[in-house]
Amino acid sequence: MDKHKQPFWKTPIMWLVIGLPLASVVAGVALVIIASRSGGSDVVSEEVRRVSQIQTADLGPDAQARQLGLSAVLRADEGVLEVIPATGEFERDAPLRVVLQHPSRGSEDLALELAPSETGWRLQRELDDGHDWIVELAPADGSWRLHGRLPRQQHATRLAPSLAQ
Repeated sequence: MDKHKQPFWKTPIMWLVIGLPLASVVAGVALVIIASRSGGSDVVSEEVRRVSQIQTADLGPDAQARQLGLSAVLRADEGVLEVIPATGEFERDAPLRVVLQHPSRGSEDLALELAPSETGWRLQRELDDGHDWIVELAPADGSWRLHGRLPRQQHATRLAPSLAQ
């Protein structure tokens, strides 16, 4: 009987031959699971069409906001979310819709309706300031649209049309 004959699992080189491919398969499966649970990476919530490999989006509301000369300030402080008109003629008696998009997690996006107030539009709502927010402001009919970004730890931002003057 040969004294040097050992079972294969007691040979160190065999752990490399079996262990490395097995570890790569486990890591690959884990990556697929993580990628499928994280959701899409596109933070744009509006409908985008693809025409001849070119993506197109409806910029009509942005052009309308630019034509009307609209801009506003969004303030989020002390449990109050408030929009104050800065320039242009807003319809002051209709509510406005604010969409706050988390930069990377769509599940944390917020769509809120602000009621008219004496200074603009207002809603009693605490806003998490631990990360940035992508802000979109529009009336209920979507005829115009203003955009902005509320950086983390800040409590106000300017909202303006995305198309330059």
